[in-house]
Amino acid sequence: MKELRLLNLCGKNVFPLFEGGRGVNVSNGHTAGAWAKENCVGTFSGVFPDVRDECGNLKTPEILAKSRNERHAEMMDKAVEGCVTQAQIAHEVSGGNGLINMNVLWELADSQYLIKNVLEKAKGLINGVVSGAGLPIKLAELTSQFNVFYYPIVSSGRALQILIKRGYDKYKEFMGGVVYEDPWFAGGHCGFSNTDEVSKPQSPYEKVVEIRKVLNANGLNEVPIIIAGGVWSLSDWQDYIDNPEIGNVGFQFGTRPLLTKESPISQAWKKLLTTLDLGDVVIQDFSPTGFLSSAIKNSLIMKLFDRTEKQIPYSKEQNAEFSEPISYSKNTTYYIRKQDLAIVEQQKNKGYCCLSATPDNTLVFLTKVEKAQAVEDIRECCGCLSACKFSSWSSHTGTTGKLPDLRSFCIRKSLIEVGHKGNILDNILFSGKNAFKFKDDPLFKGANWPSVKELIEAIKKGL
Repeated sequence: MKELRLLNLCGKNVFPLFEGGRGVNVSNGHTAGAWAKENCVGTFSGVFPDVRDECGNLKTPEILAKSRNERHAEMMDKAVEGCVTQAQIAHEVSGGNGLINMNVLWELADSQYLIKNVLEKAKGLINGVVSGAGLPIKLAELTSQFNVFYYPIVSSGRALQILIKRGYDKYKEFMGGVVYEDPWFAGGHCGFSNTDEVSKPQSPYEKVVEIRKVLNANGLNEVPIIIAGGVWSLSDWQDYIDNPEIGNVGFQFGTRPLLTKESPISQAWKKLLTTLDLGDVVIQDFSPTGFLSSAIKNSLIMKLFDRTEKQIPYSKEQNAEFSEPISYSKNTTYYIRKQDLAIVEQQKNKGYCCLSATPDNTLVFLTKVEKAQAVEDIRECCGCLSACKFSSWSSHTGTTGKLPDLRSFCIRKSLIEVGHKGNILDNILFSGKNAFKFKDDPLFKGANWPSVKELIEAIKKGL
């Protein structure tokens, strides 16, 4: 097997092995520090990490403000506090080895505020900022102010060229690397382009070569490309190492480190991962971000699939096609097609007696409990995304101007619950498509989880 050589990243010679920045308490200061300690690149998530209480113990930050705008402001300040806390932990655990990166979802509401304030308060603790899920055009300008490197996540050379042309050209010296994230195999939010067919995975090789050509054309020949999404073993990626068409290369591991001793996810979640088969991880469009995302098929996902499949179209006005009146609320009547009356009756008989209109002029069916929970979640919205399908929040105008879409869910609540030993059936479990490999990977037999150090040693050997 080809040996993965040290690369000079951010002024340090390190192994170009990167921890994936999995959100809300999955990649944290302890995991990031453990990766950095092995002279690799650790990454903690900047999405609402835990803070320290007055006794120094880590806890989920509580949002106590009453109005949505006040909750949003409180949430962002506590997110900054949490990021600084995780950076401090990572630095302590690393012993000064390797590199520490922070991953920030660009479509997070006020992501620029978060990045700026964290880098101001955690000087010397963070080496780089990784960001995707949207085009992070301002990322280079933000991080370079603090002599911190930036790592945009892209899925095509075209996206990278747009970023360079619109924001990065003036800050080339601070580009730490470009993360190519394969949208078909990555966990979490998937960066499909308009020309990609979700059902037809493409070989990443051509896309990676395309990214290298864009980098070279812009004088960024030495900037490494970090391969992400579907990376399990380096033995599968030998054609990418020491390849002149690709140049400097690194690899990001997001799914496999979930089963390390340092991984904070619950034992129930860890055990579930070892039972998955091919096809148990699916790409779906239920995320309130509006992006497609990859997650384990659990009760939540199946419920949303069923809710979407059973939806029926409606009209606010009665006409020849939409002739049948149906009560939506005490003061509202919508009109549906005659052939859909049977569906309404079937759903009522199953307990789905509540209706909710969607932004696409359809009606979805919910139980009374589901409807009440959705109303409560929307009422308690903290405005975590720049634009949220589920709650109709917009950080720019206060509202998207669309109806709340109950074919989605409150992502912040769900990720916090499952990330703190919550219910693994009714919350989102983001996962890469290769999670089915846990079942046959000898490194994870018998629920004897390896340490990060042991995992990295196995990775270096191509295991």
